[in-house]
Amino acid sequence: MTLVTAQDYAWIRSSPVFRNAIGGGYGLTLVRGVPPPRDVLRVMEAEPQGTCTGVDALIERYLDQRDATDYWDDSFIAGTFTVPGPDGDWTLVLQFDGGVGMRPRFLEALSAAGRAVTHSSNGGAHIDLFHWYEAGELRTSFEWPTDRYGSTPDELVPLMREIGFDLTEDGTGPSTDTKAAVLALAEPLTGVRLTEELLKDAEYHFGQVPEEPAEEWTKFVIDITDAHGERFYKEVTRAEVEAASARARAEAEAPIVILGPSSPAP
Repeated sequence: MTLVTAQDYAWIRSSPVFRNAIGGGYGLTLVRGVPPPRDVLRVMEAEPQGTCTGVDALIERYLDQRDATDYWDDSFIAGTFTVPGPDGDWTLVLQFDGGVGMRPRFLEALSAAGRAVTHSSNGGAHIDLFHWYEAGELRTSFEWPTDRYGSTPDELVPLMREIGFDLTEDGTGPSTDTKAAVLALAEPLTGVRLTEELLKDAEYHFGQVPEEPAEEWTKFVIDITDAHGERFYKEVTRAEVEAASARARAEAEAPIVILGPSSPAP
C-alpha cells in the first residue's frame, strides 16, 4: 500500500463535515466481520430508524434526537454504510455522541470475527482516542501517542512514525495534527481511504443507541482532608441514602398548617 501520512488527512480542518464533528464530539469506526450495516447497529443495541442520504441528513437526525432528549442522556445517533476494502467490504460507523466514543463492549463484539479500528474526539479539546481490536481483543489503544496500552501496544509504532506522530517523550518531535494522524492510522489497518466525499454522499442506515444502564451501587465514600491535615471519612450506604430521601419527600409533601393568634402553642 502507498505510504499514508497525516498530511493526506489535512482536509478535515477545512471540511464542513468535520467542523460539526470536531465541535460536538464524534466517533468513527471501521468494522470487518459483521458485514451488513444493519447488523452492526443491532450489535450496538440501536433502535433502527431507517435510512438517510448524506451526512448532513444524519447530522439533522442527531440534532433532532438531542432536542428530544434535552441533552440529558448519553444516547446518540449512529449511521452506518458499506465501504469496499482490498480484502473485502467494511462497515463504517459514524456517530455524533459528544465524545462518548464507541463503547468497549461493542468493539469487542464487533471485532469478534474480524477487526475494528476506531477513533473518537471529545468535542473541541485536544483528546483524540484511538483503538484497534482484533478477534475481540484490544491490541493497541492510546490517547497520547507515547502512552499506549493493549496486548500489543508497540506493534503500530513503525506505522505511527511514517504517518508523522510525535513519539518523543518530551514532545519535541515534528509537529503533526493528531486528529488527522489518527484518521491516517486507520488506513493501513483497513485499506480504506477516508474522504470527505465518502462521508458526505453515503446512504446511511441509522439508529439511536440508548445510554448505558447505570451500574447498581451499594454505598459511597466521603473522604476529605482539609488544609490543616484534618481528615473526614464516612461511608454512606444506599439504604441510608434511600431512607433520608424518603424522609425528605415525606416532609416536603406534608400539609402546611398555618396557626392563627388563638391557636394553642405546639
